[in-house]
Amino acid sequence: MATDRTANVVWQGDLMNGSGTIEQVPSGAFGPLDVSWASRAEEPNGKTSPEELIAAAWASCFAMALSNGLAKAGNPPEKLETSATVTFQPGEGIIRGALTVRGTVPGLDEDGFREAAEDAKQNCPVSQALSGIPDVSLDAGLSS
Repeated sequence: MATDRTANVVWQGDLMNGSGTIEQVPSGAFGPLDVSWASRAEEPNGKTSPEELIAAAWASCFAMALSNGLAKAGNPPEKLETSATVTFQPGEGIIRGALTVRGTVPGLDEDGFREAAEDAKQNCPVSQALSGIPDVSLDAGLSS
């Protein structure tokens, strides 16, 4: 069954001087969130950006995909610590993405973990949506 998720934004003014608000989402999980060109292309100053929201979506989707892949292979993780970075270059768009994951996975070696992480990177729905990013890296390893 397909699911729809909705977010609404109200923007006022032009790009450089205007600002917007991502209204509270129907789930109630977040919002309102302020957004502006300066928060996107310069310093956030307490406001978010589309790329920050994409990074949050990517990190959570990747962690879900990796957890599922590991469990299906017989090695359910105890813990996955994941971060995603999305780099925005004004005038060019999103130019780079980076995933970092450290996992606690009993019974799995580094090579097996890296292989599972690479599979999750290729196959999580958000990674697939971001497939046009020219430079995507993955740093995966087991926690010490």
